[in-house]
Amino acid sequence: MLVAAEPSGDALGAALAEALQATSDVRLIGVGGPLMKRRGIVSPFDIAPLSVLGIFDALAAYPLVRRRAVEVGKLAARERPDVVVLIDSWGFNLRVARAVRRRLPGVRLIKYVGPQVWATRAGRARTLAKAVDQLLTIHSFDAPWFERAGLATSFVGNPILAAPRVGGEPDRFRARIGAAPDDPLLVVAPGSRRGEVERLMAPFEEAVRRLAVERPTLKIVILAADSVAGLVTVRAARWRSPTPIIVGETERQDAMAAATAALACSGTVTTELALAGAPVVVAYRLDPPTAVIAKMLIRTPFIALMNVAAGREIAPEFVQSACTGRRLAAALAPLLDDPEARARQSEAQTEALKLMGGGIKDPAGASARAVLAQIPTSQARASIGL
Repeated sequence: MLVAAEPSGDALGAALAEALQATSDVRLIGVGGPLMKRRGIVSPFDIAPLSVLGIFDALAAYPLVRRRAVEVGKLAARERPDVVVLIDSWGFNLRVARAVRRRLPGVRLIKYVGPQVWATRAGRARTLAKAVDQLLTIHSFDAPWFERAGLATSFVGNPILAAPRVGGEPDRFRARIGAAPDDPLLVVAPGSRRGEVERLMAPFEEAVRRLAVERPTLKIVILAADSVAGLVTVRAARWRSPTPIIVGETERQDAMAAATAALACSGTVTTELALAGAPVVVAYRLDPPTAVIAKMLIRTPFIALMNVAAGREIAPEFVQSACTGRRLAAALAPLLDDPEARARQSEAQTEALKLMGGGIKDPAGASARAVLAQIPTSQARASIGL
């Protein structure tokens, strides 16, 4: 059983599912989004409402989170999987782990991607160690934090970093949107959660407006995750000039390959843009109550993983009150105008990505092998009632 509750987890789950299917005669069930559905995992419910961040969003979603966690527990009890893999989504999947454990005490529980305890709330390592049997981590610097809590931890690498890069078709994309080869192209990625889009679209619009005033040939496109495509379209309709919304994966790759620079919500997309060679400016806003708590708890000076891995701010970061249209535009201007500035940042991003990869050539395969190793033998399965 694979359980994912947000777009990034859906992508990880799909890659893991593909590797499992290529390695073993395995039946897969679980919860996920459209990518996992393509691998045959039909979710019993839509995961989009579970992708929340921030105190108010979390409180509003809490009854649904509890109800869905119970449903996953019932699904596990009915289908009796050998192994349950809980992918990302700390709050939801912790409740799923407890719900499954109550109904299937002997089942092996694996958490795939741990909470970022190196950044905040280190006690979550102990909480996770009590809830699951093993952690598969995509970050090379995670293991010591969880091993100290007594949780068996394996670094399996990040599938995004090792995925074959099709490279995209920048010329095709520029032709489609009416951009000349030398026109500056800014790719805007406002996030995959509703709250992220709602809090970032206004400063992103202001940044775009400021940049366009002095650059009449500037072209803008917006990358929209499936989970928020409708909301992004509605919000972008308020912008002063029509802006193409890019949703499909092929066009996303084309757009990232064609980008002169990018403005992105902190998350998986920053890594994807860096892999495509686009210098990125990173932005994030939490709702005010969550931001107050986060300021007291967070220990890391950076939010973008490539900056964390490098130990310095390679991609400029603008968080909370610093995330304004004026500041975002000022950071993007040299990347749009100066080829040398673009090249310096792009090269530094590439070096940071190598550090993040940790030398793992096949993360999905490594994850699949770790999962299959947890499947009990026939004798063991009988002894725990599976």
